[in-house]
Amino acid sequence: MDVVATLASQRAVVIFSKSTCCMSHAIKRLFYEQGVSPAIVEIDQEMYGKDIEWALARLGCSPPVPAVFVGGKFVGTANTVMTLHLNGSLKRLLKDAGALWL
Repeated sequence: MDVVATLASQRAVVIFSKSTCCMSHAIKRLFYEQGVSPAIVEIDQEMYGKDIEWALARLGCSPPVPAVFVGGKFVGTANTVMTLHLNGSLKRLLKDAGALWL
């Protein structure tokens, strides 16, 4: 869990992903289209990827990816992020975290 917290606090937006996951790709694309440059942690390419995946599952991520952190706080997986985007809350979160300047 400490590894996830450390990684999640390194940038305004951190996305834990798997390089082969289509939902991870969609969420990364959403952030890029918003003008955000998130840190991406591809857990299937990390030495301790299984430990990270287990820690994300313990946080309640089901499935474990994509898992999005904004301002060091867990926001949610794809469904939650898309809901926040559609209701306009995501931009506010991104602004508050310093990930967007608009």
